Amino acid sequence: MSLRILTSAVKDLADGREFYERQGEGLGAYFLDSLFSDIDSLALYAGIHRKVFGFHRLLAKRFPYAIYYQLDAQGTAVVYRVLDCRQNPRKTTVALKRSSS
Repeated sequence: MSLRILTSAVKDLADGREFYERQGEGLGAYFLDSLFSDIDSLALYAGIHRKVFGFHRLLAKRFPYAIYYQLDAQGTAVVYRVLDCRQNPRKTTVALKRSSS
């Protein structure tokens, strides 16, 4: 299965990397490696995750982040957002509504 990561998700990943890099040198790179590993797993497991707000939600293994994606008509896993689970749930809802429109 193929993957596509939208600009909104790339921005979310960059924001997360910056946050974790401020916490400790090298932690931002580890964050990206971990999240991309989780995203790469969608090549095998896309579509098996629970749906939340109309998106499939994959919870990251090492960081408190959720990867929100949908399957398009060709079977491609399209990653819309990569959001911090510690934020206010209302912010998550608003971010996903903006992504789906």
